[in-house]
Amino acid sequence: MNKIGVDLGGTNIRAAIVNGQSIGKHNSIQLTGKDDFESTIRQLKSVIHSVFDESVKGIGVGVPAIVDIEKGVVYNAVNISSWKEVPLREILEKEFGVPVFINNDSNCFVLGEKYFGQGKPYKNIVGITLGTGIGSGIVIEGLLYCGHNCGAGEIGYLPYLDHDFEYYCGTNFFKALHSTSGREQALAAQQNDAHALALWSAYGTHIGIALRSVVYAFDPEIIILGGSIAKAYAFFKNSMHKAMSDIHFPKSIDRLKICISELEHATVLGAAALVDHYHSK
Repeated sequence: MNKIGVDLGGTNIRAAIVNGQSIGKHNSIQLTGKDDFESTIRQLKSVIHSVFDESVKGIGVGVPAIVDIEKGVVYNAVNISSWKEVPLREILEKEFGVPVFINNDSNCFVLGEKYFGQGKPYKNIVGITLGTGIGSGIVIEGLLYCGHNCGAGEIGYLPYLDHDFEYYCGTNFFKALHSTSGREQALAAQQNDAHALALWSAYGTHIGIALRSVVYAFDPEIIILGGSIAKAYAFFKNSMHKAMSDIHFPKSIDRLKICISELEHATVLGAAALVDHYHSK
C-alpha cells in the first residue's frame, strides 16, 4: 500500500511516497513565512501534492508539537509561530480525500527506526534526536508510547544543572556556552584539535547523564541516536559511556545497545508508518 510520509519541521517540509521498505517520489522545501498561518498551510499542501497520486491510501505527518492524536489537532508547534491550535487532520483529509494521521516528529523518528532501521529486532526502544534541542520517542513492547497528551519522552525539558538537558545537549551547548557550533568543532576534532576534543568530551558527559535518566525511566533494549549532532558520535562516545556507567543498576547498562541512526529519512518513514500503526487498530 502506498502511503505518504511528511516531516514538517521548523525549517523544512519533507514528503515522500513510501511503499513497503522503500521511498519513492519525494520532495523537500524550505518553510518560509512561518508567522503567516495560511502561507504555511499552502506550502504544506503544495509539497504533499507534488508527490501525491491516486495510489496513495493514507498520509502520516510528523510535527514538532503536542498533538491530540484522536482528533488530529496540533498545538503550539515549535518554531512555527502561527501554529497555536491547528485541526491539521481535518484540513488535509478535506484536501486529499484519504485518511490522515498526525503525531510528534520524535515519535515518528522512533517509529521509522522500529519498522525500517536498527530498532527492527527490538520491542523496547528509545529514539533520541540531537540537534537544536533534544527530541525523543518511546516504543514499549512494540507499541509507540505517546502519553496522555502526546508529550511523553520530553527528556530535554527535565531540569539539569542551572537549565535543562536541552540546553546542555543541543546546539546551545556549543552556541550559548562556548560561542561556536557543533559543525565547527566536529571539523576541528577531525584534525585532532585538543580544545575541540575536550569540548566533545564535556558534551558526551552531559549526554551520558541524560541517557542515564532514560535508562532509569524506561530500561530500554536499545537507544538510537539521530539528528545532526549524532554524526559526531565518535568524538563524544567514550565520555558518554563513562558518565552512564555510574548507575545503580549496572545490568541495565550491560545489556543496553546504543547506536546511531543509519536511516536517511527516518522521520518521513516513521510518519508513513503511522498509517499502518494506527489504521490497523
